[in-house]
Amino acid sequence: MMEYIERLKVDSDQANPFFKMMGVSVLSFTDGHAELSMEILPEMHNGVGWLQGGLFVALADEAMALALYTVLAGNEGIATISESTSFLRGAREGTLFARGWVIRRGRRVAFTEAEVRRGGGSGEVLARTTASFAIVSKT
Repeated sequence: MMEYIERLKVDSDQANPFFKMMGVSVLSFTDGHAELSMEILPEMHNGVGWLQGGLFVALADEAMALALYTVLAGNEGIATISESTSFLRGAREGTLFARGWVIRRGRRVAFTEAEVRRGGGSGEVLARTTASFAIVSKT
């Protein structure tokens, strides 16, 4: 899925509809690593005023997938096999930073990890995610 990486290089945040909708910014992606940021908006809160937990997961998932795309061949794509997130702290406002990286890339399966951190200097880890992805041939 190299065309996705190429679109990100040219159009950055506009290449992914989810990024555009959620205000996700691509900060970097290279050599099995990726970093994204997202400003928390009031519309992202759950009913009791915290960032909805699925958005931590989604941001981490996108960082891991983007990190993995940087180590794929042009004829390869990915599909999530499993994913697990540990929520350490909640957030109500501010900017979140998600860093994703590839732990191991095999022929058919890749293992990744991500952390979502609070911005604003503290860098406090809010959530940790691990995932496995199938590597699939597009041919």
